[in-house]
Amino acid sequence: MAVSGSTDFELDVSDYIEEAFERCGLEVRTGYDLRTAKRSLNLLFADWANRGLNQWTIEQRTLTLTQGTAAYNLGTDVIDVLSAVLRRSGTDLTMDRISRDQYISIPTKTTQSRPTQFFIDRQITPQIKIWPLPENSTDTIIYDVLTRIDDADDYTNTVSLPFRFYPCLAAGLAYYLAIKKAPDRIQMLKAIYDEEFMRAQEEDRDRASFNVTPNLQFYRIV
Repeated sequence: MAVSGSTDFELDVSDYIEEAFERCGLEVRTGYDLRTAKRSLNLLFADWANRGLNQWTIEQRTLTLTQGTAAYNLGTDVIDVLSAVLRRSGTDLTMDRISRDQYISIPTKTTQSRPTQFFIDRQITPQIKIWPLPENSTDTIIYDVLTRIDDADDYTNTVSLPFRFYPCLAAGLAYYLAIKKAPDRIQMLKAIYDEEFMRAQEEDRDRASFNVTPNLQFYRIV
């Protein structure tokens, strides 16, 4: 038996829209059908950002510090910062993330030294605020960020996600469209979407080893 030898199957935006309409028992007939489906697709991407970590949207970036400067813009595509280290002379030094309350409670925000803590101010354009203030302009921060999925702009565009999420995307878009156009199928399509999302999310995880060691400090044999 011959196999294709091909692993490049990929849907574009119009393919996902057509698939979603078919799951709703409908056909794409007008330009408005395309526009409303593309709008729903972009809203679906926003929902995914709220649901949790999407491994393929993690990027590692570098920020060069400026002596005495506490706050740095991260870009509007940044959802959150997952971790950060300070790199000095080729050595990476751990930085701890602190909360807004912890940051505002620091009494000496003008102190200059090696930065050891950072706070993420999640505005429309997120900022990273570090403390103590940088004592030089040669240190850099290496940080992992969770970024937005690219918008579905042109109907001929493909979508920036791995193939294991294709079924989840088609199911989610079908559910979103059912809310507007096929209310009799909402519950069925929602159940399918939830199942597909859970399956994809379970696959999209870090597989690093995780060990738990019990604390025997208060253990005694009687």
